[in-house]
Amino acid sequence: MPRAPRNVPRTPPACSNARAPRCHHAFLLLLRLLLRVVPPPPPPLLPAPRRNSLRQRHGETAVMAPPRWKSGDGHRRLLLLLCCCLLAFPCHAQQQVTRNNVTRRSDQVIHSFVGTYGINYGRIADNLPAPEVVVRLLKLARIRNVKIYDADPKVLAAFRGTGLNLVVAIPNEFLKDMAANPSKAMDWLNENVQPYYPSTRIVGITVGNEVLGGQDTGLAEALVGAVLNVHDALRMLRLDAKIELSTPHSEAVFANSYPPSSCVFRPDLMVYLRPLLDFFSKTGAPFYVNAYPFLAYMSDPSHIDINYALFKPNAGIVDPKTGLHYDNMFDAQLDAAYFALEAAGYAGMEVRVAETGWASAGDATEAGANMENAITYNSRLRKRLFLRKGTPYRPERAAKAYIFALFNENLKPGPTSERHYGLYKPDGSVSINIGLKGLVPSSAPPPSTLVPFMGVRAWGRIVQYSAALLPCTLIFLALAT
Repeated sequence: MPRAPRNVPRTPPACSNARAPRCHHAFLLLLRLLLRVVPPPPPPLLPAPRRNSLRQRHGETAVMAPPRWKSGDGHRRLLLLLCCCLLAFPCHAQQQVTRNNVTRRSDQVIHSFVGTYGINYGRIADNLPAPEVVVRLLKLARIRNVKIYDADPKVLAAFRGTGLNLVVAIPNEFLKDMAANPSKAMDWLNENVQPYYPSTRIVGITVGNEVLGGQDTGLAEALVGAVLNVHDALRMLRLDAKIELSTPHSEAVFANSYPPSSCVFRPDLMVYLRPLLDFFSKTGAPFYVNAYPFLAYMSDPSHIDINYALFKPNAGIVDPKTGLHYDNMFDAQLDAAYFALEAAGYAGMEVRVAETGWASAGDATEAGANMENAITYNSRLRKRLFLRKGTPYRPERAAKAYIFALFNENLKPGPTSERHYGLYKPDGSVSINIGLKGLVPSSAPPPSTLVPFMGVRAWGRIVQYSAALLPCTLIFLALAT
């Protein structure tokens, strides 16, 4: 019988912004000190008397004002410029993060996601390459964040020593046993984590997948207990500060998601969501959601502009409550989750996308499922993520997402689209051509709709630092004049 959910104490939502703080106070103190050290500029020289001219005639040198750049005033201006430039760049000192009245240093915060782009490595197929080959493919594609749906020992062994971030999963069928018996959680960790960690870089564990919103209320009741028991086991192994614990949700947990500002959680699910969100706000874990503009478009193609779903130029929508403009559905879905969290009292919780993608083929009834749209969505999404941009409602927090999926999986049940999300074919060749390299030459169509991608990451950093440098330059000009 599933264990009743524990009463997790309600705590204020945590701020998970992990940006390095800017050391403004330190630089301002330095600036004041330097301005005291530099002597004031000398008074302007009076016209030299006539006798100086006579001395010049006899080979004597008159006293001349030093060049402006060598004067005290010039030194002061140079130091002002230096300090203003330093203000534009982040300080790399150890950061302190406060969560639930507990102050943590930055080296104690779990960093389970590098950059903004990851991939789901599903394996419901009988023709996939060996995990060792998959590791070579991931390195060739420069994908560092990988999420799987179980804890297969062959995969865990293949990832050993690779440096790739790996998120493993506890499948739904284990949750009821883990909720009822804490020893089951410890047994699972001893079998699937302890023998491989830390040489296999396991950075996260997902407990179940899309549990809430389904028909199995018993599974929903077991979710909270399973999460708490797994966390207790991680704490006993002293891994709770090293491995992130989470659970991905589908869009079914929302009562309404349009417009984004009206999004709230379903009232009937709050009995399960409240203790989960309380717990994750305490640990600093993000809220994971599976966001599929493809599924939203397919459900109502007559009323949804496909360009809006594909990141193509379009008029977009304006949220009537906030006035925010959305030119793509992906951002709108993320902000809908942010609004739902805020309405529930968790405004500081980060939202990450556990799954998103577009099928390259489908049944006749699956509108938009074709290769051209799959290339467009995946390539434009990749560019959008690598720019490290936030959403209209959370512009300061870069969006992060795991793409679904690495391979086409030929044994997945359901409509045809379920077997055609993969960026690669089972032989390692490219299926959806978005500019990634494959292990073998591909017959995939050329990426005619591919958005130019070279230098996107570099340009993103240039824009970021330019935005920080501009106000500092204005401060310098104001102080120097």
